[in-house]
Amino acid sequence: MTAADGKTLLNKVPEITLWFWIIKIMATTIGETGADFLAFRMGLGLGGTSLVMGAVLLAMLAVQLRARRYVPAIYWPTVVLLSIVGTLITDNLTDAMGVSLFVSTGTFMALLAATFGVWFARERTLSIHTIVTRPRELFYWAAILLTFALGTAAGDLVAERLHWGYALSAVIFGGGIAAVAAAYWLLRANVVLVFWVAYVLTRPFGASIGDWLSQPATAGGLGLGPTTVSFVFAVVIAALVVFLSIRARRDAAPTSETP
Repeated sequence: MTAADGKTLLNKVPEITLWFWIIKIMATTIGETGADFLAFRMGLGLGGTSLVMGAVLLAMLAVQLRARRYVPAIYWPTVVLLSIVGTLITDNLTDAMGVSLFVSTGTFMALLAATFGVWFARERTLSIHTIVTRPRELFYWAAILLTFALGTAAGDLVAERLHWGYALSAVIFGGGIAAVAAAYWLLRANVVLVFWVAYVLTRPFGASIGDWLSQPATAGGLGLGPTTVSFVFAVVIAALVVFLSIRARRDAAPTSETP
């Protein structure tokens, strides 16, 4: 099914700018620290947090799917919630079910690849600039959820299972992002491939930063705690969303011409 076969929508995905990547990385950080805050500091436990945040995510996704255009105040909370739920999926597999991080990382890689394969076979494109039909929108959000789950598993695998620590993990994944950027700017690599690889890598990068900031010194962190880190990053994201919302309304406002 192509865009012409179904109901055509306005593209509800933001332009890929520096603001996009800044908010996305901070959203991934909140996904890590926010899940810890709710599960342990708020006493909801892993199961309770998963149920509550899963329900909130479904409600927010319904709002996002009903929106007629890109709305920063709807889109970015949806991304944050997907980040939290993606983290919880991996945490449940690791902590509650005892699944090896090697297994979960490989499984999420396979699921993400399968999602991209079915998406491309059906729509003939993976470009986020063509999210103009309902099927493409659903594929897009499914892929994003899987990137968060995969990123959480990969980040935990490197930092905890391989014992490389949070700071070194952030450097490793940050180096991967730099390499992807260089491939795009210097080698003119395929823009769609570059975007999705960077999207996956920013998840463990942001999560490693979040763990490094929040975890105690005995675990290799700075000991700021998930409450402080989650609050600060949430405030910054909210401020940026307000800024982008104001700018979007200003850009959409009709301009009056003086005779």
